[in-house]
Amino acid sequence: MAGEVSDPVDYAALADFRHALRMFLVFSERRAAEQGLTAQQHQALLAIRGAPAEQVTIGYVAERLVIKPHSASGLIERLEALGLVARSISESDRRQALIGLTPRAGELLEQLSATHREELLRLRPMFTALLTRLD
Repeated sequence: MAGEVSDPVDYAALADFRHALRMFLVFSERRAAEQGLTAQQHQALLAIRGAPAEQVTIGYVAERLVIKPHSASGLIERLEALGLVARSISESDRRQALIGLTPRAGELLEQLSATHREELLRLRPMFTALLTRLD
């Protein structure tokens, strides 16, 4: 069967890959905490910044973070209270609120993204080797 895993070496490779991912997530959580953010708040800010212009809604954030819309709504409310996002009314659909970053959030995200990019570049050889082991 294609994709079948039975060799102990395959399990070791999968376990090592999961460990590497977790180590990156711990790195990310710590960097976000240093900026006063939760990992989920950081992820939401990144999703908003990476979205097509003027297209960020609660539904979009929920989809990108793989959470329920009511959870995304609460998350956006907390980010608003921190002064990191602002809502505006969509010009094309007045019933819809669009979410954008404040200048403060842009500065925070720029710092976080630079450190994350550096860490990913540092880890690239290890991730490449781990992925190669799965071939």
